[in-house]
This record gives sequence, structure tokens and C-alpha cells, in this order.
Amino acid sequence: MATADPRFNEFILFQAQNAGLFLGQIPHPATGERTVNLRAAKSVIDSLEMLAAKTAGNLTETEEKLLTTALANLRPLYDKAAG
Repeated sequence: MATADPRFNEFILFQAQNAGLFLGQIPHPATGERTVNLRAAKSVIDSLEMLAAKTAGNLTETEEKLLTTALANLRPLYDKAAG
């Protein structure tokens, strides 16, 4: 059974926040502006997808739910931003 590592949850939340920033969902902390950087957003989403594949069967239930929820929320936002 996998053991919980709080750093994993923090990492996933940080990456999801970055993707949200790149998708214009979160204002830039310094400027307050919302901008879209599809290349950066796709890179984050691709990395989270790779992480999900590489850690399959090795996450706690909570970690797996956090990762799958992050991806489920980010993919449609990316698709919408990409038009």
C-alpha cells in the first residue's frame, strides 16, 4: 500500500495553479493581468498526465483523486482556450 507524502499533494496543487495561471484563469500575481500561454499550459498538463501514468498503482486514494481531478479540470480549460 502506498504511503502518503504531503509533498505530492503540494506539488500537484502547485502545478494545477501554474496551469490555471497559463490558461488565464488566475491573474498574474505581479501584474494582476490574465494572459494565456497555451504552450506552457500544455507542458504542465502533459507533465501531470505523464506523472499519472508513471505513478499508477503507487498513489494513495487521496493522491490519485487529487491528480485525476486536477487533470479533469484542466483539460477542458485548455481545450476552450485553444479554441
